[in-house]
Amino acid sequence: MSNQATIPTWEKLLEISQPQTTVKWEIRANQSPSTVALSSYLDQVREGKNPPVVLYRDTNAWCPFCERVWFALEEKQIPFAVELINLGDKPKWYTDLVPTGLVPAVKIEGELVYESKEILLRLEEQFKQYPLLPEDPQEKAVALDMIETCENGGFSRLAYQFTMNKIWGQSDAKQSEKEQLSDLKNKFEAKLDDLEKALAQYPGDYLMKDFSLVDIMYINSIKRLSANLPVFRGYHIRGNEKYPLLNRWLKAINQRPAYQRVKSDDRTNNLVMKHIFKLKPISNDLNLIPDYNASDSQQDRLEAAAKLSDNYQTVIKDIMNNSGIKTWVNQDSLTQIEEYIDLSLRLLAQHLINGHSLSLEDNQMIKNNEGVAIGTIALSYIRNRVCVPRDMTAGAAHQFRCAADEILRSFYSVSF
Repeated sequence: MSNQATIPTWEKLLEISQPQTTVKWEIRANQSPSTVALSSYLDQVREGKNPPVVLYRDTNAWCPFCERVWFALEEKQIPFAVELINLGDKPKWYTDLVPTGLVPAVKIEGELVYESKEILLRLEEQFKQYPLLPEDPQEKAVALDMIETCENGGFSRLAYQFTMNKIWGQSDAKQSEKEQLSDLKNKFEAKLDDLEKALAQYPGDYLMKDFSLVDIMYINSIKRLSANLPVFRGYHIRGNEKYPLLNRWLKAINQRPAYQRVKSDDRTNNLVMKHIFKLKPISNDLNLIPDYNASDSQQDRLEAAAKLSDNYQTVIKDIMNNSGIKTWVNQDSLTQIEEYIDLSLRLLAQHLINGHSLSLEDNQMIKNNEGVAIGTIALSYIRNRVCVPRDMTAGAAHQFRCAADEILRSFYSVSF
C-alpha cells in the first residue's frame, strides 16, 4: 500500500475478509457492545426453526461461569441463540425470569435452567452428541465428584483471595498483611498440588481419561489465574516447574478449537482485575507472561480485519468520543480528523488482510504532522481498547494488536 488511493473502501475490505473467516457474529446497531459472537453451528438449524438453546450471558463476556457454558455448547456442537444481559442494569424481564438474577442461564427447548454446573449437566443429559462425561459408571462417578469438588471445594474462592490478598469473611486479626499473603499462598499451592496429583491419575493430558466437563469446570479459573497472578502477585503458574502436568493440561486445553473461540486473553483479564477490582500491578507492564500458543494465523488476521470492517462506524465514534482527540484539536477540523481516523483504520484492516511489510512513504496521511498524530492516537487507543472475547477471539485480538504496532512503528520511522 503505497498511497491513499490504493487503500480499499470499507465495503471492499469486508468483501475480501469476511468470506474467508469461519467466525460468526452479529452487529448490534446503537447498542453496547456493538457486536455479539454467535454459535458456530447455527447453520445446523433448519430454516424457520429456532436453535434448541438460548444462552443468557454477560454483555462483555468476562463472566467465567458464562464461559463454562459457552465452551460446552461449542464442544458439543449445539446451536444456540444469545441474549446479552447488562449486569450493571439487569432488565426486569430477566430478574423476573431467573430467580437468582445471575448469569448464566439457558432455555433448553423452552425450559429454564440456571447456575453453570446445573446447565452443564443438563446439556450433557439432553444432548448426547460429543459426550463430555465418561460412559463407564465408575469413571462417571469420579468425574461428577470432581465437578462437585470444583464447585464447592473452595478452590476459586481461595485463589481469588490470594490474588487480592483479601480474606472474605472472618480473618485472623493477629496476622500481618505479609503473613496473611504467605498463608494464602501456601493454601493455594496445596490446591494446585491436588490438581497436579489428579492429572497424574491418567496417562493423557486431561483431568479424566478424555477431555470432559471436569476440564471445563476448572479451566476458567486456572486460565485467569495464570494471567493475573504474575502481574498482581508475582506468582507464576505457567512455566512453574512444580506443576509440569498442570502446564501440559493448560496447553492441551488451549489447543482445542472450541476454547479458542470462547476464551479471554491475558491482557483483558489483567485489565478487568485492574479496573473492576482496583488491583495495582506489581509492574507498570500488564500481561507480563505471553499466553501459550500465541497465534500467527492468517485466519485470525482475517477475522480481525472483518470485525473492524463490519463495525468501523462504531469504532470511529468511540475513538472520536473517548480517546481525548477532541480536547486538543480545533473543533472546526473535526471532519478532517475523522477522515484521518478512518484512513488509519482502513490501513490497519488492509495490513491485516495482506500481512506484508508496510511502505508509507507516499501515503497522503503522513504528509503532515497532524495526520500522523491523529493516526497514532487512533491506533494506540483502539489497540488498547479491544476486549476478548467481546470484540473478537483471542487469536484475532493478538493479530490486531500486532498489526497496529507495526503501523505505529512505520509512522514513527517515516515521520522522524
